[in-house]
Amino acid sequence: MSKNIDNMEAGLASIGIVGKRARFYLAALQLGQASVQEIARHCGITRTTAYSLMEKLSDDGLVTQLQKDGRTHVVAENPDVLLRNLDDRRTALTDLLPELRSVYSGGQKGPRFRLYEGAEGIRTVLNTILLAQADTLCGMLSMRELLCFPGEEELARFIVKRVEVEKTLRVIRSASEEVDDIWGTSAKERREVRYTPTSSPLMMTTFIYDDQVAIISSEQENYGLIIESAGYTNVQKTLFESLWIASQA
Repeated sequence: MSKNIDNMEAGLASIGIVGKRARFYLAALQLGQASVQEIARHCGITRTTAYSLMEKLSDDGLVTQLQKDGRTHVVAENPDVLLRNLDDRRTALTDLLPELRSVYSGGQKGPRFRLYEGAEGIRTVLNTILLAQADTLCGMLSMRELLCFPGEEELARFIVKRVEVEKTLRVIRSASEEVDDIWGTSAKERREVRYTPTSSPLMMTTFIYDDQVAIISSEQENYGLIIESAGYTNVQKTLFESLWIASQA
């Protein structure tokens, strides 16, 4: 049961319900109608903290407060409300995005550098790549690094999402870094693979799209970096096309 709770906490964290908020919500789900003190004891937090968490979760529509025998009781809402909340936020964000993009493009001039650290940072970079305006992405992938971290499961998820958003990937890899016969050229998975003419490992992963270059250095340094610069991206595209011509299918 503890392992299931840990998995659920991790899942809730991925949608922004983190730490004690997640523990309080899960405790409310488990206990049904319960007093704030009972929930606090169940999930190992102080009563003062529990009242604060109850207010936040109530504002999010995840729990309801009831007064019973002079005490505040909490009832968790049906978990389906989480999906409805996400849909509402997606709709609101979709409506707001044009204005946000306008502010973003009118802000800082010159190149932009965004550094993302750790596993969550690398996942953010992968998700950002899928927002590309271009239908075709160019990539130079270090398979040894990527299979080590973020790992095969995360990469498989990225492929599924990429196919869903109809992004084709032209990818260059080094044969010396191929640790398994996976993810070759595939029309179904919208991927064309070529291998570098030398045996030198790539050691780092690069995606090129729109006016951005995304870099993932995972095994040793564990970070993702997005460089937004039309000039730098153009240079990288030129180098990619030159290497593409020299590489073998």
